[in-house]
Amino acid sequence: MLDLSEVHVVSVPMAVRFRGVTTREALLLRGPAGWGEFSPFLEYDDAESARWLAAAIEASQVGWPAPIRDAVPVNATVPAVPAEQVPAVLARFPGCTTAKVKVAQPGQALRDDVDRVAAVRDVLGPEGRIRVDANGAWSLTDARWAVASLAAFDLEYVEQPCAAVDDLVLLRVALARAGVEVLIAADESVRKAEDPLRVARAGAADVLVLKVAPLGGVRPALEIAAACGLPVVVSSALDTSVGIAAGAALAAALPELPYACGLATTSLLTADVVRPSLDGHGGTIPVGAVDADPQLLAQLAASPEREAWWLGRLARCSALLPAD
Repeated sequence: MLDLSEVHVVSVPMAVRFRGVTTREALLLRGPAGWGEFSPFLEYDDAESARWLAAAIEASQVGWPAPIRDAVPVNATVPAVPAEQVPAVLARFPGCTTAKVKVAQPGQALRDDVDRVAAVRDVLGPEGRIRVDANGAWSLTDARWAVASLAAFDLEYVEQPCAAVDDLVLLRVALARAGVEVLIAADESVRKAEDPLRVARAGAADVLVLKVAPLGGVRPALEIAAACGLPVVVSSALDTSVGIAAGAALAAALPELPYACGLATTSLLTADVVRPSLDGHGGTIPVGAVDADPQLLAQLAASPEREAWWLGRLARCSALLPAD
């Protein structure tokens, strides 16, 4: 049985629509080691969501491995907005010199992606770093054309251009033959895979994007990183600062951290549960546990109906976890 001092369900409006989400809900729990966040997206089933609960239990019941750095560099995140909105979005991330740009949005065309990335390059200047994320939406044929088109903006890497691992392998070969020098990063092919090591074994990626919650915690994510032997970018899943602190714990424990991490996403929310928020202003976030603010928890409390829904989900997912 979980040793919980407190459980709170919060509902936070998004500042910008992101991956179809306009309001972010999360269940926050406090145990002997501190606060944990359980916030799998609403469409995830209980089996997948149970891994997110395991990460929250690690944070609240056990704590994290000792860090080897006390701050983590972070990137800005640009949703699939029109190009003219890019300066306003980037203004939410002062101090960030790296930006991740969402591309391949349903209902949009490659021209929209090109215009958006061009606008980001204009704001960041030639020294800024740009990475794009397709969330596996391109076919192999579309990915070859899209990556070649976007490579003109000096991309750091392309994240999950295709959904299938085999297609990622073929894309890397095709880009190399065409003389397009862009690294490939894998996200969904790791965190949603039955075998998260297959990406590395198949030679399907140059970089791993790891998220703490979907992988079941900081320690399981560290094990995957060590087994794969590839550079790692730690990213968030639209967490509050409670979840972001877990991502920072992973980034802080990695032997090497060559890239800025996608952990500044509280800037996409209109509010947070921690003062001060881990918003990445200044281009870094500190490493360490955080405390949820009681006043903010009260202000952001979800409706009784949504609280009941989340408590039911907590009970179901808890039943799926191995007994201690």
